[in-house]
Amino acid sequence: MQYHLFDTTIGTCGIAWSERGVVRFQLPDTEDGETEKKLKARVPGMAQAQRVETGLPAAITDALAQLRRYFSGSKPDFSGIAVDIGHVGDFRRAIYDQLRMVRFGQTVTYGELAKRVGSGPEAAREVGQAMGSNPVPVIIPCHRVLAAGNKIGGFSAPGGTMTKERLLALEGVELRDPVLPGLFG
Repeated sequence: MQYHLFDTTIGTCGIAWSERGVVRFQLPDTEDGETEKKLKARVPGMAQAQRVETGLPAAITDALAQLRRYFSGSKPDFSGIAVDIGHVGDFRRAIYDQLRMVRFGQTVTYGELAKRVGSGPEAAREVGQAMGSNPVPVIIPCHRVLAAGNKIGGFSAPGGTMTKERLLALEGVELRDPVLPGLFG
């Protein structure tokens, strides 16, 4: 496994990959070194990953360009970015596969996503847990999953629900009860 840190309009992000695809994406943290530290956590084998500065694979260079466009307010399509999430269980993989079909500017509730994978709304909590441990946020757009009633729900990335709200605002999504009053105009 290899990884790379890169600058975006929202701060320094991190991306890690294997020969099969993106293994981990890390949103920026407010403290120096935390983005890299968090990038290397939670995925088996990441502690031994090699940092790469130049000569990135073409697929990763393309993913970086799309991510930078996204954070600059453009509408990229992440569905073509290969992800390597073989370390997650079948239920979570099914959730992530369904979530990748939720496009820019669209949202889904935890309960609706549970139904899409053949479970009842009682599995909404499990969906929430899958969102909280999503190794590839934004590419697997966990920020697009809302609580019932178009409410924000949770978000485990740095900045919590304010980050989630900002990502949704980039996509033109307005929430019923925004965390950041006035953010949506």
